[in-house]
Amino acid sequence: MRTAYKCRAYPTPDQAAMLSRTFGCVRLVWNRTLGERIHRYRNENASTSYRQTDAALTEWKRGDELAFLSEVSCVPLQQTLRHQHTALQNFFSGRSRYPRFKSRKSRQSAHYTRSAFRMRSGSLVLAKATAPLRFTWSFSDVDVTELNPTMVVVSREPDGRWYVSFAVESTDTAPSSATNHAVGVDLGLTDFLVTSDGVRVANPRLLARKARNLARYQRRLARCRPGSNNRGKAKAKVARAHRKIRNARLDFLHRTSTRLVRSADMIAIEDLNVRGMMRNRRLSHAIGDAGWSEFRRQLEYKCQRAGRTLVVVDRWLPSSKTCSTCGHLLAELTLSTRHWTCPGCRTRHDRDLNAAKNILAAGRAVAREVSGDACGVDVRRQGAPLPLSAVKQESDAVRLGA
Repeated sequence: MRTAYKCRAYPTPDQAAMLSRTFGCVRLVWNRTLGERIHRYRNENASTSYRQTDAALTEWKRGDELAFLSEVSCVPLQQTLRHQHTALQNFFSGRSRYPRFKSRKSRQSAHYTRSAFRMRSGSLVLAKATAPLRFTWSFSDVDVTELNPTMVVVSREPDGRWYVSFAVESTDTAPSSATNHAVGVDLGLTDFLVTSDGVRVANPRLLARKARNLARYQRRLARCRPGSNNRGKAKAKVARAHRKIRNARLDFLHRTSTRLVRSADMIAIEDLNVRGMMRNRRLSHAIGDAGWSEFRRQLEYKCQRAGRTLVVVDRWLPSSKTCSTCGHLLAELTLSTRHWTCPGCRTRHDRDLNAAKNILAAGRAVAREVSGDACGVDVRRQGAPLPLSAVKQESDAVRLGA
């Protein structure tokens, strides 16, 4: 599997100028290629292949108008064309939206393959550079002198910080020891997650906690004159505030997902439609702040690396409305109802804990069906995965109280 190590970089003024020129050329190639794709499709109703964009880039370098493209390494420019081709393939297959034009005000990056950098004894030298790029290695379990990356990505964040990422192909996996335990996970907003064991992880609400400082920096930015130096300083402060929130969220998600992977051999989660839920204006900020999609992504690759099984059950599973004891299905359950009593077996349920138990039961059913699959990652089950009780299923209302 592919592993990436991201660390802080500290380029010299000459290196920063060279990388800034590279970022500008990468942005120009992306925007001009995308613009010509759109223009050709609208006027000629024809698509543009990667070979045509590659030939166009060669012609741009030969011309007088864009001859400066030859001053930077050609590898990041070629990688830009490949990334745009991949982005369009993802769009036409329905996996992402149409690619957008790049702005100089957003994050800048350049991708270097093996032919455009040299890595020797922990020293990184990029193409068109004479001195090594200084960076801070913060991974104590990996020897940087033995690192053999297949790709290096140099980036600059809007707050001015520089980063370098090393992509490494690793074939050796160290499966974690078996725990003989399975767990179901129900994600929420009041509690970030509730497991079928009754463990609750509180939602840190990082954006809401920092909203006051962020709003103050944004007001200062709004009062600055466009194009002034003070506006650039105020914009950097807003970017730094967002970076602190983002880093705190990632730290929380990494710690939570790692503890979960270490504690169970099989983890069952629900296939949430996060994109559709983000359309709710009242809950979109809270859902985005929780980071459910990133949490699932971390669970997927960590389970694969640790030899665990991740089962993703059907999103239409009525996990909250189904009794985990007898299987009775309620006709209606409002979001404000956090506890309810089953009309069939009189069991008192906590909404989130009951949902986690039902997700675990559905995950076990899916795991039995795909027992021949070694991984079981991203497996979905259509239909009702829970057995219903033998009693007549009536559309009883929820009974509140003990």
